[in-house]
Amino acid sequence: MGIVETDNLRIVKSHPLVSPAILEEELPHSEIAAEFVAASRQTIKNILFGTDDRLMVIVGPCSIHDPDAAIEYAERLKVVADDLEDQLFFVMRVYFEKPRTVVGWKGLINDPDLDGTFRINKGLRLARGLLRDVTNIGLPAATEFLDTTFGQYYTDLISWGAIGARTVESQIHRELASGLSMPVGIKNRTDGDIQVAVDAICAASHKHLFPSLTKEGAPAILETKGNPDCHLVLRGGEQPNFDAACVAQAQRLLKDAVLPEVLMVDCSHGNSGKDPARQPAVAQSVNEQRKHGNLGLRAIMVESHLVGGRQDLGKNLVRGQSITDACLGFEETRELLEALAR
Repeated sequence: MGIVETDNLRIVKSHPLVSPAILEEELPHSEIAAEFVAASRQTIKNILFGTDDRLMVIVGPCSIHDPDAAIEYAERLKVVADDLEDQLFFVMRVYFEKPRTVVGWKGLINDPDLDGTFRINKGLRLARGLLRDVTNIGLPAATEFLDTTFGQYYTDLISWGAIGARTVESQIHRELASGLSMPVGIKNRTDGDIQVAVDAICAASHKHLFPSLTKEGAPAILETKGNPDCHLVLRGGEQPNFDAACVAQAQRLLKDAVLPEVLMVDCSHGNSGKDPARQPAVAQSVNEQRKHGNLGLRAIMVESHLVGGRQDLGKNLVRGQSITDACLGFEETRELLEALAR
């Protein structure tokens, strides 16, 4: 009788994966870029928890699928950022992973050719290269951490990170956040539950040990010291949660947990009903609440691209239009940002 196989029964093939250290050697950042990222992280901390009273705006595409269009977006956003820097601090959304409820395109890293070939090594190179380019343009970069190992390939170029609504209850993502080197926004759950996000902020502030990869690609147990710069992001749920009553409720939960009563409002997702045309109204509500004295509202997030709306993945894609969630067009975004600054 032969040996009964019980392992890897559904694994078809194993593919080699580039190590983070090799990718960083291929696509290094400059000393100037490193200083810029460090300074941007400090500015974000000052806005969230310190004395910088500007509103932080995290703005950009729902998910990157065309790096060239993303660079054009960054160049145009940089012009606006320079014009409004006295009132607003800009961080560009540079998101590479797309969480899926069932199936679908998983993002630039997982499927950079948009055709189901899953050339992940190519995707990682594109992601790191784009982050380096955005940083060299002079914009801080923000991204969501979905896969808990991908961050090793590019966190040195990230100024603000996010833990999303679908992973906020995940222990491994809370552990990951505890070791990230930048401020991290943690979203409320997709149904609108805020307490789980508050719990996640508390958990991420503590020391953790968890298995992961080193920069050299070797398996290791990483020991963290906790991240004191995590904060709440209200993204709506079954109902929007950006109005004054919802904001006050969220701040009470933060106070009860002995956490800073500061938060960000995501103008998209549940707060806009995924209708990008509603994002300016959400942003204006935040601005009005700040004008009426609630300075715990420190930041907003806006999903925006060169061309408004969205399109289905396929041939003859419109350049600069999202293939995931619908986004606000760039000119409408500029109007929103100028109104906030005024």
